[in-house]
Amino acid sequence: MPDPTTRQLIIKGVTSSGHTFRPSDWAERLAGILSTFGLDSRINYSPYVHPTSIEGVKCIIVDSQLEEIDSRAWGFVMGFAKDNDLVVEPHPPA
Repeated sequence: MPDPTTRQLIIKGVTSSGHTFRPSDWAERLAGILSTFGLDSRINYSPYVHPTSIEGVKCIIVDSQLEEIDSRAWGFVMGFAKDNDLVVEPHPPA
């Protein structure tokens, strides 16, 4: 488990053995669970969980504040990473 003082974590779409995680839209699907739709009918990802791509790899950025705000959502996201053997790393500060 990453250092608990880290503000953000990256869940990479790569397993610990180096295989690309499928389906290719997994990050959007996972982040979509915690999203809402705005008045403009566009998806608004949570400020605590959002999809991105880093060096061509689909990823999710998870803000550790989610654990304090909604422990069940945190458990779901982190459980997803663990159950699928995905790489979880600290996100470097901007």
